[in-house]
Amino acid sequence: MRTSFDAHLHKHGTPLHRAAPRVLQINVGKLCNLTCVHCHVNAGPGRKEVVTRDTLDRILAWQERARLPIVDLTGGAPEMIPDFRYLVQRLRAMPWVEKIIDRCNLTILLEPGYEGVAEFLAAHRIEIVASMPCYSPENVNAQRGDGVFDASITALQRLNSLGYGIDPVLPLHLVFNPNGARLPGAQAGLEADYKRELRTHFGIEFNSLYTITNLPVSRFAAWLRHNGKYEEYLNLLIESFNPATVAGLMCRDTINVSWQGEVFDCDFNQMLKLPLGGHAARHLWDLAPSALERAPVATGPHCFGCTAGAGSSCGGAIEHPAESALA
Repeated sequence: MRTSFDAHLHKHGTPLHRAAPRVLQINVGKLCNLTCVHCHVNAGPGRKEVVTRDTLDRILAWQERARLPIVDLTGGAPEMIPDFRYLVQRLRAMPWVEKIIDRCNLTILLEPGYEGVAEFLAAHRIEIVASMPCYSPENVNAQRGDGVFDASITALQRLNSLGYGIDPVLPLHLVFNPNGARLPGAQAGLEADYKRELRTHFGIEFNSLYTITNLPVSRFAAWLRHNGKYEEYLNLLIESFNPATVAGLMCRDTINVSWQGEVFDCDFNQMLKLPLGGHAARHLWDLAPSALERAPVATGPHCFGCTAGAGSSCGGAIEHPAESALA
């Protein structure tokens, strides 16, 4: 079914279709130790949706055949699933996997029962992409909860002590999400500010800052509606449409899979229950990756969030639209 986003693409002469898949993004579930305002997953401490060992084994068996070079672990807090270490160890044993990403909220590294997780990540050379909405406590705590800023700083200092953000084999990237119904500022300028402030005040080093636009999905959509800002924000995204971002959208080379094994074009579509390509629901193990190139992408009004301004992807702003955002 043609959507308003599809019509916009047609108007600007910017078709959206898939390239060859390079990224397997696994959303391992909705369990998390935080309840963030901007969370598109509606994750939290009471959620029961967690991937099982059987589903992981089926995903891993598919990856043995597909051999995608990048695996991106997200949630929830990925580290909280019972089989997190099993999953990482299995992936690291695959020689064709060039990069394993853990999307970490930082505070989980300090929680009781998760001692040693930071050391485990370093030992297995896992790239960390960590949420850090600001370099000041007021903004971070407003978005993610009281005390989160101090805990995040402590976790970053621990990661630095292990070599993260310093050793080239241990990349550490931070993620900026705006606080409220607005677009992020210029990524390069924000990165310079973050590096200056975190280094000066806390001695923290990191590699890159990713600016990611909040999409009107799940908890953030509910917040927008509660505050009477949903239509205003959606109009902002539409008015800020940038056709130069389309070629670099993450949905072009990413296969997103849920904790139940179902496949989607991106994590946002997963939360909206829009199956891969707009077809009927399918499981990853029923999918032939070779059939995806040139395939359509399921879209909706939320997609304007990824094409607004400098663009938004799992790898931040889309500054090089001819390349994958996670390349």
